[in-house]
Amino acid sequence: MPHTPSSRVNLASVLFHQGENQVPIALGPLDGRYRPAVAPLVDYLSEAALNRDRVHVEVEWFIHLTRNNVLPGTAPLTAEQEAALREIVTSFDGTAVSELAEIERVTVHDVKAVEYFIGSRLEAIGISHLKALVHFGCTSEDINNLSYALGVKGAVENIWLPAASALVDQVKTMAEESRSVPMLSRTHGQPATPTTLGKELAVVAHRLSRQLERIRRTEYLGKINGATGTFAAHVASVPGADWQGIARDFVEGLGLTWNPLTTQIESHDWQAELYADVARFNRILHNFCTDVWSYISIGYFAQIPVAGATGSSTMPHKVNPIRFENAEANLEISCSLLDVLAATLVTSRWQRDLTDSSSQRNIGVAFGHSLLAISNVSKGLERLNVAESVLAEDLDANWEVLGEAIQMVMRAEAIAGTPGMEDPYERLKDLTRGHRVDAARMREFVLGLGLSNEAQERLLALTPASYTGIADTLVDHLS
Repeated sequence: MPHTPSSRVNLASVLFHQGENQVPIALGPLDGRYRPAVAPLVDYLSEAALNRDRVHVEVEWFIHLTRNNVLPGTAPLTAEQEAALREIVTSFDGTAVSELAEIERVTVHDVKAVEYFIGSRLEAIGISHLKALVHFGCTSEDINNLSYALGVKGAVENIWLPAASALVDQVKTMAEESRSVPMLSRTHGQPATPTTLGKELAVVAHRLSRQLERIRRTEYLGKINGATGTFAAHVASVPGADWQGIARDFVEGLGLTWNPLTTQIESHDWQAELYADVARFNRILHNFCTDVWSYISIGYFAQIPVAGATGSSTMPHKVNPIRFENAEANLEISCSLLDVLAATLVTSRWQRDLTDSSSQRNIGVAFGHSLLAISNVSKGLERLNVAESVLAEDLDANWEVLGEAIQMVMRAEAIAGTPGMEDPYERLKDLTRGHRVDAARMREFVLGLGLSNEAQERLLALTPASYTGIADTLVDHLS
């Protein structure tokens, strides 16, 4: 039986050095093993980033109300006071994160803690008499929906999209470089009409590019309309204000799209749309990974060994396609989370339930696994060489793929009136199905068909390597 130590160090309390900081051992791989690849997302989708965005939204709402003289007894702040308020956001650091956490331990409410955090700084700015204006008219979801929208928007536009776009550009470059490299196709896993490697890579780049265009057009919606979306508290406290106009100007001023009709929560439909598009990008990329893995396994791509790296702990000859395998796993995890988020966030019991609150805390995890996969695919592609000799040998071993071309030429000849062109499909099937055909046998077959001289010469000049149609020209669609 295995021996379990009766006493051991509790690793939950162990700290280790990461850069200049001491950090706890991570439970999840994104905050541990893979931290360097996903670290840029922390500034947008971590809990600390969410709290910083909450502070940002609260501060800007405060300034918006004073600038527009919405409430009787208020006046626009001085430029120095506005700058001091905004410095609460720009100076939000580890100390602020800890302070906010301490406040939340008392309030047991994250958004209320933000309100108190800001309120405690107003006296130093000389506006303590306006403490009641912090979080004025707001329900927590007014702040949360805007904060999440800002965080997701920043993460997508500044981190995820640039990484995904760079990968697509990398595939496009490979497509251009290999546009004329002939390659045997495989439909249903069987030898089929040849193509070029570049054209096949272009198909992937085109598919991924379409998804990126959809993601670039994402609308990030937001609302600030009270407990049930009616502006009830706003109208009760300041009945003469144009609350819809004030809310719209504020939301649009944050760089978001105003949603005029909501319950207590912004409906999250835009999130579901975005996550579906990102998941679709992931799935196309996953398909690409499995294809590249398969091409590596049959020798179409040769992997460039990394000096000092170990492919197998016991088989020293191996160079494993681990980058693509790692990417597959992370894309699957990302898609699973994105699918759950998209399905969960569009539903809410009556005017509000809290399922979205717990769900949205996993947005960063979903994007983290996608970003990690993108990084791995990019690194994997950098270590590939096209084995053109292997592709050429494979084509030369499969002359039977010219059966399609011969059949179609015979059909065209029959239409043109050339005699003896009956049953072209059946004649080619007898020659090729289940048989390996070499160049000599194919030439003999063509010479015995009775084709016109022009058609016969055209077919005799054809080889599997040259039977690629306009595949190389199709790559131009990427530009």
